[in-house]
Parts: sequence; C-alpha cells; structure tokens
Amino acid sequence: MSGWKAWERVEGRASRPPVLLTCEHASNELPPGYTWPEEDAWIVGMHWAFDLGIADMTRALAAELGAPATLSCFSRLLIDPNRPLDSDTLVRRVADGREIAFNRELNEAEVAARVERCWRPYHETLDAMVAAWPGVDLLSMHSFTPNYEGAVRSTEIGVLFDLDEPWAERWYLGLQGAGFRVARNDPWSGKGGFMYSVQEAAVQHGRRAIELEVRQDLTCDPAQSARIVKLIAEVARSLVG
Repeated sequence: MSGWKAWERVEGRASRPPVLLTCEHASNELPPGYTWPEEDAWIVGMHWAFDLGIADMTRALAAELGAPATLSCFSRLLIDPNRPLDSDTLVRRVADGREIAFNRELNEAEVAARVERCWRPYHETLDAMVAAWPGVDLLSMHSFTPNYEGAVRSTEIGVLFDLDEPWAERWYLGLQGAGFRVARNDPWSGKGGFMYSVQEAAVQHGRRAIELEVRQDLTCDPAQSARIVKLIAEVARSLVG
C-alpha cells in the first residue's frame, strides 16, 4: 500500500495555461489489496472499467499546452470519481446485463472505505490544482465506446456541458471543420451529474467547465489521437478569455 496514490498530477509549465485538465476515468487499475476476480476478466479491458486511450491523450494535451492535469489511478468500477456520492452508479454492479463479481458482496462500509481511499483524495487533489491556478477554466477529458449495448455511435467528438452552454458552443464551433463529426451533449448529456467532477470543481472556484468525449477507435489510434490533441490545443488557445 505504501506509496500508492489515487491520483496522478501533471505539473503545468505555462505561466498561464488556456485550460486545466482532468481525466476521471484514466485507469483500470486497482489499489493494493484489491484484485479482479476471474469472473470479471471479460470486463477489465472494456469501457466499463476505464476510458480507453484517454489517459495518454490527456498527458499529450497537457504537454502540448503546458497545462496541469489531474488523472485518476483507479478503475471506475471500484468507485466512480465522476459521480456524486448519492449517485446510483457511484459503484456499478451490472454491465452489459451481467453482474460484476467484484462488486457482488459490496456493503455500505466498503463503499465508504473506497470513498475515503480513492474518491475523496482524487477530488481533494483536483480542488488543489484548480485553486493553484486562479481564473483558468476547466476541461475534462473522456472517451466513449463506438458501440454501446448494440447502439452504433456516429459522433466522434462530443462537447458536453451543464452550466456553461455559451462557452461549450464556442468549443463546438471551434472543433468544426477538421473532418471530425462533432456534436453537442452527445453521446450523452453533461447535465444531471454526468460531468460531476469537473463541474463541481468549476462551481466551487467560479470557473467554466466542459467535458470532451472522444470516440475510442480514435483515442486508440496514435495518428488520429495526435490529430485530435493538436485540434483541441488549437481551440483551447483560441478561446482564452
């Protein structure tokens, strides 16, 4: 257990980066003391456990912008840092119609232990990052599966928003024209707590926030991922202020 952290921090180089980056579903790892049961071998590498390709993309974007970033170091199946504590999906028990064995015997005490070990430290670290960079807005990076429970998704980049629709619209317009299919609040809406982490941090510090969702066939393709990182960085720089 010694030395393990629930979060990874990328330190910013720029004196004033255009955005601060978050990545709530960066990893499918478990903290020391936890192991995946054999019954769950099918799910560990899937989108249910983490957002494929997005951690490397977030690090690349941080390097491109000289921006700080906070990334999770634990699977969303352990506990989801992008959900409020009263969410029904804070800890998921079923995926693709199948029971998740890892969470089969879960009780309230274990949920509380996971909150204290992973969820809360992640949010405390994110809060400290935002506090250290006054006035800089927030961008949360996520990815999504091209096929969700049988539904094929045509959107390639989704601009999710909750409270900051005008800023999100500027992102949407900025991402147009590069050959990618861009959509607003798709493949799902940022409202209703589905971009909880970045929105909560933004509200607490008086900032704006959006979440970008990139389809996983693109995040897992090095050439396409690099193109999208350059595109996001270009738009981020153009929207400062």
